[in-house]
Amino acid sequence: MSTNVKLVLAVNGGSSSIKFALFEAGPELKAIFRGCVDGVGKETGTLTVKGLVAGDNFSRALAAADHGMAVKGLMDWLQVRMKGGQLAGVGHRVVHGGPKYASPQRITDSLMKDLVELSPFDPEHLPEEIELTQAFHHRFVHVPQVACFDTAFHHDLPQVARLLPIPRRYEALGVRRYGFHGISYTYLMRELARVAGPRAAQGRVILAHLGSGASLAAVHGGQPMDTSMSFTPTAGVPMGTRCGDLDPGLMCYLLRTQQMTAESFNDMVNFRSGLLGMSERSSDIRDLLRARAADVRAAEAVDVFCYQVKKWIGSFAAALGGLETLVFAGGIGEHSPEIRAQICAGLEFLGIQLESSRNQDGGAVISAPDSVVCVRVMATDEERMIAEMVCAVLGFGDAGVLKLKAPAT
Repeated sequence: MSTNVKLVLAVNGGSSSIKFALFEAGPELKAIFRGCVDGVGKETGTLTVKGLVAGDNFSRALAAADHGMAVKGLMDWLQVRMKGGQLAGVGHRVVHGGPKYASPQRITDSLMKDLVELSPFDPEHLPEEIELTQAFHHRFVHVPQVACFDTAFHHDLPQVARLLPIPRRYEALGVRRYGFHGISYTYLMRELARVAGPRAAQGRVILAHLGSGASLAAVHGGQPMDTSMSFTPTAGVPMGTRCGDLDPGLMCYLLRTQQMTAESFNDMVNFRSGLLGMSERSSDIRDLLRARAADVRAAEAVDVFCYQVKKWIGSFAAALGGLETLVFAGGIGEHSPEIRAQICAGLEFLGIQLESSRNQDGGAVISAPDSVVCVRVMATDEERMIAEMVCAVLGFGDAGVLKLKAPAT
C-alpha cells in the first residue's frame, strides 16, 4: 500500500463488541476491510475481518477480558496490516453528546474532559468509549481522532418532543430527551434521498432501526421531529436486553419490596430485560422466532416487540400529520421479513400495505404497488458515516459531504 494513501479508521465500540472499518480517503471513500471484535468481557473473544484481499478474510481468537485488552489486540493487528499506509484519522462513535455537541468534533483535552463529565448520562457506554479513544491516542499519538455523537441527529428536536414532564430545574442540568442511533439515521436519510429522490427525503418519514438495540425516529422536511429513545438508550421499544419504556413507579416498588438497589435496577433494565427478560431464553429474535411455536414465552416476547414498534409507528404518524415513507433498517429490520410483516399487519388504515413476496425476498421496496405509504428496507452503514464525518472535520477526502454545525453554546 502506498505511503501517500490516507487511511481513515472508523471505530464503533459497544458494551460487548468493537466494530471497525478501514477506508481509503479520496474523492470517494473506498472500504478496504471491515471487522468486529466480539465477546468483549469474556476471557477469549473473536476477531473477525472481511476485506478486499484474501489475507483480510479470517476469524481468530483474541484476548478480550475487557475493552483495554480487546483494543490492544485489535491495534496490534492494525499496525501490522496498515504498514506502508498512512493512518490519517480515527473516528469513534460516541453514544452521548449531552446538550453541548451537535456535530462531530476533533478530540481534544477539553473534549475529553467534557466526555468524562458526561459519563453519568450514559454509564453503560461512555466510560468504554473514553477508554477506546485513550488507547488509540497512546498507540497512534500523532493521529487526529474525531468523536461522532449518536445524539447529534436529534439535537434540534422541537421543544415539545425534547422537554421531559418533570420539574424545570432539571432541564438546566441537561435532562431532556436526546435520542440515539443518530449516526445510522443520518446515513439512512442521505440514502433515502439518493435512492428515492429529495422529495421523498423531505416528506413524512419514519425510520425504524431495529436490532439488539432498537429505536424509531420521525422526520419531516429532512428534520428530526421525534424519537423513541429518550434521556438514555434504555427508553422506547423493548430491545434485546433493554426494557424500553417503563412506569417509573416500578423502581420505587422494587426498591421497597425487593430491597433492590439503584445499581441492580439499572442492571436489570439494561442487561436482563427486553426480549431476554420476557422469554427467559434469548435476546436474539432469531432464536425466539424458531422457538415460538413450542415456547409461549418466546412467542409473547416476539409479540410484545412487534406490538410496541407498531404503536410507535402509529404515534409518529399522528405527530407527523401523516406518513409517506417507512424505512426498516438494522439487523432485525433488514433481515426479518416475519417481523416486518407482523409489525405492519393492521396498519392498513395508515396506508401501509406490504407485498408479501417482496417482503419475503427482502427487496428494496416491500410495499404493494398501490400502497399509499412506500415501505423500504435499507442497510445502514454507521462505519462509513463515521469515516465521512472524520473527513469532514479534518478537511480532506469527502469533506464536502457533510455540513457540520458548531457546538451549542
